[in-house]
Amino acid sequence: MNAYDAGRMTDLLQQSHKLSVVDSPQQADLIILNTCHIREKADDKIFSELGRLKKSTYRHDPKKRYIFGVGGCVGQAQGAELFKRAPFVDLVFGPQNYHHLPHMLDQVLNGKRQLHDIEIPSESKFDALPTAPDSGFSAGVPVQEGCDRFCTYCVVPFTRGREWSRPVEDILKEVKNLTDKGAKEIELLGQNVNAYLGHDQAGVEHDLALLIRQVSFVEGVERIRFVTSHPGDMSDDLVNAFAEIPELNSYMHLPIQSGSDKILAAMERGHSVAEYMGWIEKLKKACPKITLASDFIVGFPGETEEDFQNTLDLISEVRYGHAYSFLFSPRPGTVAADMEGFIPQEVSQERLERLQELINTIQVEENKAQIGLVESVLVEGEAKKGQGLLAGRTSGYRRINFPAPVELIGTLANVLVTQARPNSLIGELKG
Repeated sequence: MNAYDAGRMTDLLQQSHKLSVVDSPQQADLIILNTCHIREKADDKIFSELGRLKKSTYRHDPKKRYIFGVGGCVGQAQGAELFKRAPFVDLVFGPQNYHHLPHMLDQVLNGKRQLHDIEIPSESKFDALPTAPDSGFSAGVPVQEGCDRFCTYCVVPFTRGREWSRPVEDILKEVKNLTDKGAKEIELLGQNVNAYLGHDQAGVEHDLALLIRQVSFVEGVERIRFVTSHPGDMSDDLVNAFAEIPELNSYMHLPIQSGSDKILAAMERGHSVAEYMGWIEKLKKACPKITLASDFIVGFPGETEEDFQNTLDLISEVRYGHAYSFLFSPRPGTVAADMEGFIPQEVSQERLERLQELINTIQVEENKAQIGLVESVLVEGEAKKGQGLLAGRTSGYRRINFPAPVELIGTLANVLVTQARPNSLIGELKG
């Protein structure tokens, strides 16, 4: 979603002010940081980066007036307070306000400074955005934003707002525009994407499963995937979509965060381990080759060694193709930030290392299990390493490199998996 937003900011400013992307900050007139607020480390990195950019641009040209902006979730969370730590910043705005950028930039160019816009507007930002340009062979399309779950550790409901879904026709129109420009794979995006509940022009209600079916009918769509889902919003129709819709990739990112029912309750996740595992079993039955992914938070307040061991046991049972794992980061304004039972840093760090070692071991084993399989691969471009190698992703979202002519870029190719590496596969082209 952040990558999509950054791209749309670029599109918007190219249209409104004829700005173009440059290769270095020193060449720029306007520098925008699109930010994340999920973890404290991200916050700290933003201010460190702002200071570095300010210093490097000043050294390059002390007389030039650089305009700095901070958008995204940190902008939303901090608003005008951000100017106290970075007084040279001109623009602060939230993820639902970047369609106001042209007007804000006009005000700065007319001499105003330290403008902030964090009120979540009643109008949809998508209505104000220009038609997306060529986005490559794989393109993201937001279908849902915000979250009503209010997990005790999470800032998303405060920075992205409450759940809302785009109309079906708007989504299909954007998908068609992207496929007309060459996109083969469409990624449906949302903070809680399987909570999607939109309507078409006839007033027919669509959940995510029905929306996926509609997207699969759009001419030019060859692959579909979606992120990120919540176990509490799963449905049998969505599970069945993996068995019934050929275009839907065999990949599901379904975060659980912990394998302990006690910790899940403290997180207010709204589901148990058994309920989560029920959906995992259904997904594996509907799509035996499915690649599963998840998120894990280590060191949540009150987590015992037994709770942590339950998480390791769950990982061993599910066998994720990959997973994201983080130390608990107390976020201001969330319930968990004030919970008792803080876990010492050294204990949390040691647990995180054990968890990541297990995840990496399983990932290598799952990659090795792909050897000998022929996979349909969307060829995205030339590999970063090795002459004559192309790179793409399998339906299970595994990166694979293989020797092939560049004419195959942008197509679906059958590739035999011949080798497995920790984070990628090696293959050879099959006829």
